[in-house]
Order: sequence, then structure tokens, then C-alpha cells
Amino acid sequence: MTLAPAPLSPTAANLLVVDDDADMLRLLTMRLTAAGYRVTAVTSAEAALTELQLKRPQLVLSDVRLPGKDGLALFDDIRTLHPSLPVILLTAHGTIPDAVEATERGVFTYLTKPFDGKGLLDKIAEALSLSAPAPARLGSAEAWQTRLISRSSRMAEVLAEAHMVAATDASVLLRGESGTGKELLAQAIHQASPRAAKPFIAVNCGAIPEALLESELFGHVKGAFTDAVSNHKGLFLAADGGTLLLDEIGDMPPALQVKLLRVLQEHEVRPVGASVSLPVDVRIISATHRDLDAAMEAGDFRADLYYRLNVVTLTLPPLSERREDIPLLANHFLVTLAAKYHKRLSGFAPEALKALGTAAWPGNVRQLYNVVEQVCALSATPLISLSLVQRALRSPSIQVLTFAEAKQRFERDYLVGLLKLTDGNVADAARLADRNRTEFYRLMQKHSLTPGHFKSDSSQPSPE
Repeated sequence: MTLAPAPLSPTAANLLVVDDDADMLRLLTMRLTAAGYRVTAVTSAEAALTELQLKRPQLVLSDVRLPGKDGLALFDDIRTLHPSLPVILLTAHGTIPDAVEATERGVFTYLTKPFDGKGLLDKIAEALSLSAPAPARLGSAEAWQTRLISRSSRMAEVLAEAHMVAATDASVLLRGESGTGKELLAQAIHQASPRAAKPFIAVNCGAIPEALLESELFGHVKGAFTDAVSNHKGLFLAADGGTLLLDEIGDMPPALQVKLLRVLQEHEVRPVGASVSLPVDVRIISATHRDLDAAMEAGDFRADLYYRLNVVTLTLPPLSERREDIPLLANHFLVTLAAKYHKRLSGFAPEALKALGTAAWPGNVRQLYNVVEQVCALSATPLISLSLVQRALRSPSIQVLTFAEAKQRFERDYLVGLLKLTDGNVADAARLADRNRTEFYRLMQKHSLTPGHFKSDSSQPSPE
């Protein structure tokens, strides 16, 4: 027997309810319909599986004791057909042990009869919010932002501004902590722009040695320097007609800042060793986690270049300020990584998701991805447990540095080691580093290092 669902909005979540008690089934249907859900009600596991072949609901609510195939066997079939579909079991006291075992295998939760009506609605709402997939945007007007998964109002504001500026050729400066998704936002802006059919190229200005960065950006001609065995057109020309993302723009050396400014003003690039400039049409998006205003005041970043790049500023919020996105992102990453590791994972235990939602996340979305990858690789059960998430959150391996951050850390540690070795003698330290003294002073200034701090007590003159 199948009870017809009450007519409701087609956007309401569809619930499949399974119970062989006609009175209980009617009561559940009335309560859930009154709460705004569309309900398909059936009296057996076999009927439920038939419904699942016709259409997929957002959640299944089933009694454990059913005629023929019971609710636990139904859950096993559902998990095989639809691993991410949340299931809530209704159980009498005699079947509680079975229900507890089922939660360990992936059932979202179980409720004992007689159940509290509000408690049931709360659990259904929680299951739907935690298991909701990212909105399907492909093929829609919002396909440009399909990789930016969010329901946060803060992110919605950023994306709305990004979509408006994408239609123009204005230079955009993306600010935000490391791991917040600045490159993804740059790609989204490119996809929403008239340049979408042309190349999108990203370069990390802090990850390429200064001696090579000019050639990488502007190209070089054969014979321009020792290793220039052929012509190289550079990233500006490779991105011609499209978009070039200058990531970590705050790490660009001062000499190259001048040349970049000239390119932006004249819309031409001159490859290293070339005698003529070549026209280029590129939309510039730059990104940084540094405070460029402070860098300008310190003389490390040119003000005229800053104003060229900073026509429009978009600031990505840290993950700690968009916590409503954590379950959504975690489940999205889990689906992706389960396929990567060839595992059948049903989701996170409610306590595990709560732990993710309250963690500090200094590494932002990048760190969340790392944690989900770790639990995915280590999980021996379909349901990700609280203990596994806690282990991943405590692990020091979840601190992931970008290449630029690792390079900066190494560079500073290297300078400190040399200055300690030479008792703060800059000339000796520069000689050991095979750098001239002026460049070495610039590196010390970049990392706020003072030679006097490294002089040992024995090198100081003794008091009379």
C-alpha cells in the first residue's frame, strides 16, 4: 500500500517513510507534511526499494521491524544503491542493540518509540543540512562559480561582487589568509568574464627565484643568457586574450615591480634580451595574504603598482567566519576523496561533524581538505567516527604550507643560521651565501633581522 503525499512545493525535501503500522505511517505523514516536507509513505522494505528505483528522496525514515525484509536489511540495500543517502531508524526497545550496530555501519541516527515529535524533526533537519550536496550549478547561469561551494552569507556577498566585476576588465586584488581559496575565486572570475574561452594562467610570484621570474613572466629570446637555448614567450603572452593571476604579488622583487607597472601601463611586454616590445591583452588578477598597505609604508611595495592592481578588492573570509560551510565542504571533499581512494564512505558521524564545525582551522579550507583526506585514507568503516576526526585535528601533519610560505620560512631560517655562525658579521655571512652585501642587507630587511642581535657576548668589548 502506498499513501499519496500531500501536494507541496516542488522545492521541498522529499522524505521516504517506511512503516507497516498504518496508524503510525499516517501520523508520521501528517507531522512531516505539516513541517513542510513532501512525503512518500510505504508499508514495506520491498515497496521502499521500488520507490528508490523511480526517484531518489533526500532522506529515508524507516521502522526496524518490517514484514519480510526488515529495516536493517533495507538500510544495507540503500547503502549499496545510494551511499550518501541519510537513513534514520525508528526502533522499539527490543531492537536498540541492532540499531546501535547500524549507526556504526552508517545509519545517521535512530529514535526509540514512542519518539518525541520535535526531536524527530530536529534530527531530520540536521541530517538534511549535513548531507546536502553542493548545489548543482553546471549548465546553469551560475556555472562560473561551481567549484566555490558555500551557503555562507559572507561568501555570497563576495561572489556577488566577483560576478559584477567579472564583466569588466578591471584589475582585481584578492585578499585573504592562506588556504581561503583565492585561486579558485580568480578562476571563477575568469569563467564569468568575456575572456572565458581564452587561457587562464596562474603564477606564484613567491615560488620562483628572482633571477628566473622576469623570464617566466615576460619571456626571453635565444641567447639572452647562458641557459636561453631557445625563445620563450613567457606567461603574459601565453595568457594573451585571457586572464593572468599573479599570486602572492606581495613577494614580487622591487626591480620586477617596475617592469610589471610598465607592462600594465603600455600593454606591451619586452622579452629578456629582445630589442622590441610585443603587444599583449591580458586581464590581471593579483592575490596576496600579506598586508600590502604596510608593505608600501615599509618601502617594499610600490604605491603606483598597488593602485594599478587594486582597482577592485575582494576579501575572502577565513573558514572560521563561515562555519556554516564546514559540513557542506567536508561532505563534498569526502565524496571526491572516497572515489580517489576507492572506498565506500557514507559520511561523518554527527559528533564528528560537530568536531569539525568547532575546530580552529588556521589553515582554512586547505587544512579542512587535508583533514578529510587523512580520515578518508585511514577509515576502516563507512561512517567517519569522532575519534578519527579528533586524531586528524591533533596531528601536526595537518599544518600545510604553500610553496611560497615554505620558501619564506627556509629563507629566514637560513639567514638566521648564517648570522649566528658569523656572529652577526654581514660581510662574512653574505660571502658564505654567495651573495653581495647589498642583496644580503635587503634579505635581512625583508625578514626583519638585525645583525647586532646575533653578536655573541664574547665578541662585545669588555667593560673597562
